[in-house]
Amino acid sequence: MAPSSLLVFDHSTRRVALLHDGDEAERAALRRDIVYALRGPVPPRRAPGGFTSPVPTFDQAGFEASVEAVQRHIRAGDVFQLVLSARLEGACDLDPFEVYRALRLLNPSPYMFFCALPDGVHTIGSSPEALVRLEGRTATLRPIAGTRPRGADPAADAALADELLADDKERAEHVMLVDLARNDLGRVAAAGTVRVEPYRIIERYSHVMHTVSGVEARLADGLDAFDLFAAAFPAGTVSGAPKVRAIELIDELEPARRGLYAGTVGYFGADADGHPGGMDQAIAIRTLILHGGRYAMQAGAGIVADSVPEREYHEVMAKAAALGAALRLAERGL
Repeated sequence: MAPSSLLVFDHSTRRVALLHDGDEAERAALRRDIVYALRGPVPPRRAPGGFTSPVPTFDQAGFEASVEAVQRHIRAGDVFQLVLSARLEGACDLDPFEVYRALRLLNPSPYMFFCALPDGVHTIGSSPEALVRLEGRTATLRPIAGTRPRGADPAADAALADELLADDKERAEHVMLVDLARNDLGRVAAAGTVRVEPYRIIERYSHVMHTVSGVEARLADGLDAFDLFAAAFPAGTVSGAPKVRAIELIDELEPARRGLYAGTVGYFGADADGHPGGMDQAIAIRTLILHGGRYAMQAGAGIVADSVPEREYHEVMAKAAALGAALRLAERGL
């Protein structure tokens, strides 16, 4: 979609800015409408509603069997790593915006989004991971690979972080995906400008912690945001390596099509002449879809040769936990 009007709320200053691609009379009318809405009564909230417990497309035994199938493909040389995901679904008549408010409270992340789309579809997310960002001519990818649940107290949390950083399997997987990001970016970067900074740091969220790196370069002359997006999509962190074969195997092994999961939510900018400008695209993970009285959420785990199937299943459930908690909080009422 290409919006003609944007309202930008600055959480630091608590000021609202109106951006409108139109004449002054239209802007003045919009300003009046906004002031009227802000000064008017707060609309009443609808009754909280409810939801049913999520039912996974994979039960634990089925997921673990698919992990073992992936490992057979790894031993055969088809892939080095593959991200296997499971969808969880249920009935839901909660207010979508209350679910977003609950998720924002429970799992604040770099990319929070609430999209009311045609046909009553609502997309609600708190993604920790950028696919790719373009600011000026600087392109950035931030691969996330390596996960642990949060500890019950600060000491346990620190111990889990230390274990994650020391884990040889997690380190090897992270290095592989950073190299994949470097290769993706290198296809469209000016020669000699690709660098990794920071490298394998811990980022903590409400229910999990991750190891994260940054890969940055200057976009080559003559290329734009669309070239950069095409080089980076889909992220290796939600598909695998090599990407094409990993995607083919995902299509064979996962019982439900992914839909928006592992796609992106973000924007492409434009300059005053309408030429492509900046871009910021979040990977659609930690994301809920509400539609037709149903909800769906999905999470995945990176599978390598020495993955432990049971542990990978529990990683998927830990990643989905924040979304389930948001549904429960919205049901109780904020």
